[in-house]
Amino acid sequence: MNILGISCFCHDSAACLSQDGKIIAAASEERFNRQKSSSAFPIQATNFCLQKAGLTVYDIDYLGFHEKPFLKFSRVILGHLEAYPFSLGNFLDTMPCWLQDRLIMPLVFKQELGYEGKPLFIKHHLAHAASSFLVSPFEEAAILTADGVGEWATTAYGLGKGNNIEIFKEIYFPDSLGLLYTAVTTYLGFAALEGEGKVMGLASYGKPVYLDKFKQIVNVHPDGSFSLAQRFFGFNRGSRMYNAKFIKLFGRERQIGEEIEERHCDIAASLQKFTEDILIGITRKIHQELKVDQLCLAGGLFLNCVANNKILEDTPFKEIFIQPAAGDSGGALGVSSYIYNSILNNRRNYIMSDAYLGPDFSTENIRRILFNREIKFKELGDAELCRYIAARIAGDKIVGWFQGRMEFGPRALGNRSILANPCNPGMKDLLNSKVKQRESFRPYAPAVLEEKAGDFFQAKQFSPFMLLAAKVREDKRSVIPAVTHIDGSARVQVVNKEASPKFWLLIRELENLTGVPVVMNTSFNLRGQPIVCSPEDALNSFEDSQMDCLALENLVVERT
Repeated sequence: MNILGISCFCHDSAACLSQDGKIIAAASEERFNRQKSSSAFPIQATNFCLQKAGLTVYDIDYLGFHEKPFLKFSRVILGHLEAYPFSLGNFLDTMPCWLQDRLIMPLVFKQELGYEGKPLFIKHHLAHAASSFLVSPFEEAAILTADGVGEWATTAYGLGKGNNIEIFKEIYFPDSLGLLYTAVTTYLGFAALEGEGKVMGLASYGKPVYLDKFKQIVNVHPDGSFSLAQRFFGFNRGSRMYNAKFIKLFGRERQIGEEIEERHCDIAASLQKFTEDILIGITRKIHQELKVDQLCLAGGLFLNCVANNKILEDTPFKEIFIQPAAGDSGGALGVSSYIYNSILNNRRNYIMSDAYLGPDFSTENIRRILFNREIKFKELGDAELCRYIAARIAGDKIVGWFQGRMEFGPRALGNRSILANPCNPGMKDLLNSKVKQRESFRPYAPAVLEEKAGDFFQAKQFSPFMLLAAKVREDKRSVIPAVTHIDGSARVQVVNKEASPKFWLLIRELENLTGVPVVMNTSFNLRGQPIVCSPEDALNSFEDSQMDCLALENLVVERT
């Protein structure tokens, strides 16, 4: 049974292929077309999935899409009508897209892929729910989803049991925590859909002294739900999501590139705390109602690892599961799983224990590329490679690490990573200046051997997908200063030996040299670019930066 799931035409387009319920391949279109957060039809991602499984589109039994387009279109049209005449510009910008492809999706699938069957359309938040619960290790769990907006829903909760999902309640547009977070992100001078993580990092530098103002723009109800005071927002009313009343309440907005002031940090801290408090209130109500101890989270809001950890710490739930592509790209995964398990009523037989679902490249392929580009390299066996790279990292060199199958989701988890020494207190600034060229306040993440995580970090639960923050133990903060955020936290990835044997071995070799089973891990990309997919992408980023060393599978290139 071959099922293809597709998400596109909003942001983070992706494709996912399952065979008999097991996820075979999944990838975001941005990695192929090199346009960050691409909304384009995922033709290259789909082709990869089919090729990985040795299939053609004629072998696909079911194709599913992560939204109901006509339901979403009703919301878009009503929003434009309610905001008219202020919405005229947005209306003229968006209508051609709807008329060109989004209202004729079956024809799009036929034209782009040659798919002749009848596609299945799954509601957006149901696809999110399925993307988490149906690939989780839980037989029964509460489910909470939250993002900007799907068709109408912005937040939903329900119960997953066996291969069934039941949604009990939804909160509808324009009441959206995701849109609130994005509105404040743009107010603070960062780009929508890309800057939310920056605001999360900036929050640690401020104090939540603006909570009273946030309570003026968002009403929180006794049942845990919320509603946005629309007089402060400008959805469908121009180029920005907030309006003059919002600016009067919070002060002048920050322009892109302007210096970050203490006030901006405090607003970010207040937004983060306010969001956490609402999510904690909702999850407590869900636990009280459903009386289950496991929780699955999905939707772009739950890429916020700090909020995720607060939910785990401050609610009665004992375990949570978040799959690595929690945002819209994960909708493709959710559709594929929902069709197989819930619509076709097949038992679940797949647990998502790693994110390595993308393309891989053979050593022979990479060797040929290096020869063609006249790049000198050395070839090492696995053990020798890990010892060599560990020595380079311990010597404060910055290493590009390109191995195996690319990760699915926005986090680099040891296959498309830039690695450095977490023990060097100046490494964060060095990495920023030589490679990443990003804001100084943004933290870098530690990857730690799973069996040693508790020695360095304090958490109720650790994540292999870098989706739970943890506290760095006080006696270890001076040991790994480069990955310890200003508030003593870290966005920890635990590395399992079975799931990622070569990355695990590298960290083990680094421990043998430094006594520390931790490596500094950030995504293999330069500022404004998607994470690298191919060896050519990796070489281009290596040449355009000042990385010291590049490991492409077992081939090592040194900067000369």
